[in-house]
Amino acid sequence: MSTGAGRLGDFNAERESIVAEVEQRILAERRAAHLRGGDGRLEYVLNDAAFHETQRLEKGSPEERKRAARWHELARDLSRMSDAEKEAEAARLTHEHARDVAGNFDARVYGFVKNILPVGMSLLLTPQRLREGLGNLGELQGRVLIEGELDTVRALAARGTLVVTPTHLSNMDSIVIGFALERAGLPPCTYGAGKNLFTNPILSFFMRNLGAYRVDRRLRHSLYKDVLKEYSTVLIERGFHSLFFPGGTRSRSGGLEQKLKLGLMGTGLRAYENRLAAGAQGLSVFFVPVTLNYHLTLEAETLIDDYLAEVGKSRYIIEDDESSRFGRVTSFIRKTLAMEGATVVRFGQPLDPFGNQVDAEGQSHDPRGRRIDPELFLDDGASGRGPVTQRDNEYTRTLGESIVKAYQRDVVYMATHLVATVLWERMCAQAGVRDPFRVLRMADPQQVSSELLAAGVDRLRDRIRGANGAWGRLDKRSAERPAMGVVDDALRSFTAYHSRPVAERRGGAVVPTSLRLVYYYRNRMAHLPDAAVAGLGGLS
Repeated sequence: MSTGAGRLGDFNAERESIVAEVEQRILAERRAAHLRGGDGRLEYVLNDAAFHETQRLEKGSPEERKRAARWHELARDLSRMSDAEKEAEAARLTHEHARDVAGNFDARVYGFVKNILPVGMSLLLTPQRLREGLGNLGELQGRVLIEGELDTVRALAARGTLVVTPTHLSNMDSIVIGFALERAGLPPCTYGAGKNLFTNPILSFFMRNLGAYRVDRRLRHSLYKDVLKEYSTVLIERGFHSLFFPGGTRSRSGGLEQKLKLGLMGTGLRAYENRLAAGAQGLSVFFVPVTLNYHLTLEAETLIDDYLAEVGKSRYIIEDDESSRFGRVTSFIRKTLAMEGATVVRFGQPLDPFGNQVDAEGQSHDPRGRRIDPELFLDDGASGRGPVTQRDNEYTRTLGESIVKAYQRDVVYMATHLVATVLWERMCAQAGVRDPFRVLRMADPQQVSSELLAAGVDRLRDRIRGANGAWGRLDKRSAERPAMGVVDDALRSFTAYHSRPVAERRGGAVVPTSLRLVYYYRNRMAHLPDAAVAGLGGLS
């Protein structure tokens, strides 16, 4: 019986050859770079690995400090090693990293998850079903709304390889995007997951068997990064639909990603080039921007604290937030996703590897809507077609800019974002400054009348509508409800889950009780131009 796993169902049969191809390509590139000299020489590559690993391990446990000594020895011995010995060491490290990164896929586990996930989510949303029977699990469709360019994405999935690039707010995102892909009739994707997530035995079991490959963000040396990128390239080249979060990590501020990590994104272009070199015809790699939109974010309190404390770099991998506590996760799901339309997954217009929009027939279009041949971007005249680092980096940068613009068009604003934005503008007016740190230090933020808050929401909605999609869109409920109803929805959400309410009603007024969380939910609209929020703080 088919599990609907698509191309990913073939992964295990190809796993060994994928790993072998990654190793062969990396070593061939390293040999060529070594012969060219300069920074590409093997001693530089190995010294880079030794330097970064020594720095990392010396700060760790006693066992890790012992491993640091091994890297010290390598750095010391490099000057005495022959080229053959250096190549053997590079081959050993490449093999070790490629094996560690490579994923696995079990069609039986996928079939189980595919059938059980809607049931499990529904039971968490309405646990009384445990007593009453399963009832209508179709109600889950009202909790997680899936919209956007679905027909186009389905058509392109049949024509080539998708590279799905969602926004990233929460550790819930992987579950939500997986559910959305299945419900939208799209194939499952292989994806990179932080190696720290594999320490959880339950999560590890499912990720290990659902195509996830391990990304160790602690490893900063160039050889490891090359292995990751080549692994992604080979997967896409072979037709395995892929997913990665181009922001690199969860948005600490709550805002949309403005600057993307381009390393893995560039593997789509490289895979396309390799396919053309092998004789393939036509565009066959399609990037799909996706916005994940929530009324509330599970880890909002930890993330905004991390952002405000400016320790995001030192705590790049957060292991102790709300998503690591099972009770908080189930509480979040029950109390927030039980609301109608609490999550919206919106699929944007697909893009080619150069950032041009693509139609359902796989044809690229320039900004004026004219059809263009993407292969021409790779034609350098006498040099022919093929990878050119500087040129390809520029194309990938353009692709990243196109994805950011897609996020800004396809972001969906919920009641919590609208109300938090108006509240924040009122707090800025009260403080007489727009510097967030000075606003956040206000000891006694003033209450705002419910009527003024609703008037601000109404004005903000009108401005978003007037931008004709350029500033994003309103979720259906917030678009159709009276402004005071939007305020009521937001306040219900704000008091539903967090350890303290974000804001609450007192009589006929609303009081922000956690300015940092008001700021977090307001940041979803922080990319908007000043004209979007002008005057919202001075309504009277």
